[in-house]
Amino acid sequence: MPKKIPVNIITGFLGVGKTTAIQNLLAQKPEGEKWAVLVNEFGQIGIDQAAFDPDQGVVIKELPGGCICCTLGLPLTMSLVMLLQRHKPDRLVIEPTGIGHPAGIMDTLHNEPFREALDVRATICLVDPRSLDDPKVLAHEIFQDQINIADVLVINKTDLAPAEQTSTMKQRGLEMFPPKAAVTESVQGQFDLALLDQVAGQMPIQYPQAHASDSNDHSHHGHDHKHHNHSHDHNHDHDHKHDAQEQARPLPGTPVTESGDGYGHWSYSWLFHADDTFDQDRLSLWCYQQKEIQRIKGALRIGSQWILLNQVLGEQVVSPLAWRRDSRIELISTTPLDADSLTKELLECLKPTPISR
Repeated sequence: MPKKIPVNIITGFLGVGKTTAIQNLLAQKPEGEKWAVLVNEFGQIGIDQAAFDPDQGVVIKELPGGCICCTLGLPLTMSLVMLLQRHKPDRLVIEPTGIGHPAGIMDTLHNEPFREALDVRATICLVDPRSLDDPKVLAHEIFQDQINIADVLVINKTDLAPAEQTSTMKQRGLEMFPPKAAVTESVQGQFDLALLDQVAGQMPIQYPQAHASDSNDHSHHGHDHKHHNHSHDHNHDHDHKHDAQEQARPLPGTPVTESGDGYGHWSYSWLFHADDTFDQDRLSLWCYQQKEIQRIKGALRIGSQWILLNQVLGEQVVSPLAWRRDSRIELISTTPLDADSLTKELLECLKPTPISR
């Protein structure tokens, strides 16, 4: 029997720092091991792939358009099969969208054809203790399921949260039943690699009917899926295509725009040509002005440099990036937005193109 490949799911609500946590784990990766990361984003144009350094001895596979009902069918299985057969990694890490039930992914990993090939290790959930102040997040069934299903709870961003919130969140984690394998605190997603190999237990799912319908109730006729037996009415609609090869190519000054919605969230994504250059001050100010937007994420060209921009509810972090392929930006909102106005505003954040003689 070939050795089973250890697999971990790193979950957590929107903007909690999953990608940063995975980058930190990759930095601790044992010498000579090859890891694969499967990223499933809610937006239609994936950004997380751009956040990883191609020299880290890691294979990144993206599955954008992360409304779980589309992703948990054939696309997830095919992506996994391809990743495992082509790259034969020593470990697989799966980062589901922040607004998706990890339970369906868990079911996929425990079923054929993966049962014999994968060794499902700890599911790790990152949580921001400041969410204790947000009744909408606390009441969100996906937020609750992510915490319930996790073997390990990582209380992240403790440097930004009041100590009292961190200790309340930790206490809640420690009192959960069945007990977590570990409850730990972290800053910028830094936690010990050993947590990946905690024994994975089967946690009860608070909303089993929601993920049962996710995995069983697919109707892939067009892209208008309605899941009647969800505990919430999950209607959604996409302008995206499931094969990334089909994605249109942007022209300088003419980005490709995509949108989608599901689980009470709307995503708007833009793909800009590699020659388009953003004015960092103008773009940063524009992002700060988007007060109502839950999440802004971008891999962007700024002059001769490229940056990764991350903003969660007005908190902005910018870091340098090795990515050079194109600029891409994504907004996630809890209300529908005017995509044409947003496109116009983003174009105004570009530097004028020099006229070549």
